[in-house]
Parts: sequence; structure tokens; C-alpha cells
Amino acid sequence: MTRPTARVLVVDDDPALLYTLKEILESEGLEVLTARDGLEGEKAFEDSPVPLVVTDLRMPGLDGIQLLRRLLDRAAAPKVIVITAHGSERQAVEAMKAGAYDYLRKPFEMDELLAVVRRAIQVVALTIENEQLAGELALARSMVFVSEPMQRLAVLVARVAPRDVTVLLSGESGTGKERVAEAIVRASSRAHRPYVRFNCAALTAELAEAELFGHAKGAFTGAVRARPGLFREADHGTLLLDEVGELGPSTQAKLLRVLQEGEVRAVGEERSRSIDVRVIAATHRDLPELVRDGRFREDLFYRLNVVPLRIPPLRERPADIEPLARTFLARYAERFGLDPLPVPEALFDRLAAYGWPGNVRELQNAIESLVVLSPPGSLDLSLLPGAASGSPNGTAGELTLKQRMDAHERGLIVEALRASNDNRSVAATRLGISRVTLHEKLKKHGIARGGDEEEG
Repeated sequence: MTRPTARVLVVDDDPALLYTLKEILESEGLEVLTARDGLEGEKAFEDSPVPLVVTDLRMPGLDGIQLLRRLLDRAAAPKVIVITAHGSERQAVEAMKAGAYDYLRKPFEMDELLAVVRRAIQVVALTIENEQLAGELALARSMVFVSEPMQRLAVLVARVAPRDVTVLLSGESGTGKERVAEAIVRASSRAHRPYVRFNCAALTAELAEAELFGHAKGAFTGAVRARPGLFREADHGTLLLDEVGELGPSTQAKLLRVLQEGEVRAVGEERSRSIDVRVIAATHRDLPELVRDGRFREDLFYRLNVVPLRIPPLRERPADIEPLARTFLARYAERFGLDPLPVPEALFDRLAAYGWPGNVRELQNAIESLVVLSPPGSLDLSLLPGAASGSPNGTAGELTLKQRMDAHERGLIVEALRASNDNRSVAATRLGISRVTLHEKLKKHGIARGGDEEEG
């Protein structure tokens, strides 16, 4: 399990004290960043977030109280220790009410400072460990992982889920953005409220607006009845806008108004309705690049990018390939009515040697194809895609509809035989087919189970 980095940001407008604090904390083995005022401190934190901040309260421009409030308003909020001047008890109380971890009153002994900092570091370590456990628990219900990049993502999921803020999920196709969104919803205060998903690339601009915001009867050709729209369906819950980068300009403008005003107006209606919806947006596109090219509104991007979470591609977390593959092997063997399959030693080496441009989705499809198309009781590694097969003639891992239907039918038959203790007559009845038809399907799928005799 990863531990928090022992890093601290010190903010003080007194150069001598700033230097002294840096020297003392570095002697404790901490990595110390410094800033000479509140604004510089805020920027330093934005550029390189740290788990602990030590800040003076009285500073020009952005004072310590303002800095404290801004830092604590972030998803990755640090612990903040404030330094107050002698006789500034009122400010110390105000800082503690605002969420400061502790305070030191000038003049203070360096041993006193180190004691407070050590306690704060211990609390940070415990907090991050708990967040990681909570995040892994939430994420593990949707995803399989052991890698450090996914463990770091799990910590962020745990932090952001309970906070009612907009989240932007970015990542290549097939990395599992919808799965991460599900984990955030399950760990949020809206877990038992509506969770509505919408693929922004699935409909034309006119239909997308009607689907999202609703429409009145007769608002456009084909609108034979009024519809409330997905925002109203998700009221008091969560709305996932998948592939948000595909929205057209007019839909972007209407979405921005909904996010700004907390109100939605159906197409063809004159009255707006208040809504309370948490938005999670997801995209495989580079939204900043779309903004630069004028294809995505900059103001909408900032509304959506309150908390950005990047889901790493599979090539950046190769440690996850084997546990994912084992999970998919077991899943499809069970689904298609197969006994546990012997796994060749070379399988995971070959999987690790492939780049997986389609990420987890491609791996899942490849394993499904491998299970379905391999000879009974074995795995034919030549069926793996590209380099993973050890052959340049590997397939892409996609099954045809007929192959999927045959595999599903085989699984249903095997399950019926198991449930009937291999009594073919009972199994045929459970399946709603004749015994003769069952016999034909057993031959078709190469299933040698059950006897030919009627069993009483």
C-alpha cells in the first residue's frame, strides 16, 4: 500500500522565519516547499499539491485565513497548521472553526513545531490509508486492479465521492470511465437516488437536447407526447454525460446554462424548472485541445473540470493485466458452461507483451473470444490479438453475433444439465425444448453430459 509523500508547504511573508522553518523541517526528513505570501502559496499548492501546509495568518494580499479556506475547499484538501502572532487568539479560534488542523502562537519553540507537524503527518498517513481502503473498496466493486496508478485513483475516488462537486473523467476508450463513475455514485450521498446515464455521441443535436432537457408535446416533428428529460429524471441524483466532448455547440450552450443556473427548460416550453443534479462528465477526447480549436466552449469546460480524474490506460498499469485476465477467464468459462480451464504458463507473458490499444475492453473481448473459440478443455493462444498471440496473424478478439449466441446457448444448456443432475428429460423441460432438440444441440456444441436413458 502506498504511503503519502512526506512533503510540506510553508507560507510566510517573513523571509527569516521562512528560512528557519524550512531548515528545521528539512532536518526532520521532510521535503519542504516555500511561498512568501498567500497567493504564492495557493499557486505553489496548485502546481504541486502537498498533504500538509504551515502558514502564517497575517500576510499581505491573501491572508492565512483566506488561504486556509481556499485550500480546504479542494478535493485533495491538506491539513493546515496556522501560525498566529501573540495576542491573536481570536484569529486562532477563527482558523480552527474554518478547519485548521492546529495552530502555533508566536514565539514558539522549534520542538513544539516539530511535535505538531509529526502529529499532523501521522494523521495524514492514517487519513490517506483509510481513503485508499475506502476507495479501493468502492472501486473494486466495479473494477479489478492491483497496480499503484489505480490505487492512487482509488484514493481520489474516495475523496471526491462524498463531496457534491462536478467530476470530469478522462481516459482512452476502454479504460473503464463508466466503472469509475459508478464507484463515485455508490460512495456518494446520492447513492440511493436516481443515477441516469446519457451517451452524448448517440443522438443528433436536436434529439440530444430533447433527451437531456425534455420537450413539450409537439415541440418538433415526432414529439407526440411531452417528456421530462434526463436532467429532471436525475433530480436529487446523478447524471453521467458520457462522451461529453461530442456535444454540438447549441447543446453545449444549453448545458452551460443548466449548470450555471440550476434550472432546466424543456424544448418548446417557456417556463424553467429548478433541479438538483450532480453531474459526472466523461470523455476520451482532449477537451483543452477542443477548446483551443474552438470546438468546445471554454466556460463549459471550466464548469465540468471542477475535479478532473484521469483513468490510466492499461499499458500504464501492466500489473493489472494478469488479475483482469484471470477474472475474465473465470467469468466466461462459467457463462458458457465450461469447466475451469487450464491456463498455459505462456499466456500472461504474451498478454503482457501486447500494447492493448483498446485497453481493458479489448482485453475482455480477447479473453471472451479465446474461451469461446478454443478447443474444448484448452486455450489456443494463437487466437489472441497481435503480439499477444506470438503470431502476426492474431485476431482482433471480437466475436460475431452468431458466435456469441452459440456460446450463450451452450452455457444455458450446461447450466440446465447441472441443475437437473444431468437428467436430459428434465433439462429439456427446463429449457422449453424437446428431448430430441436437446440431443441435437448437445452434438452441435460437443457437450458430453447426461445419459441417453430416461431417468425416473
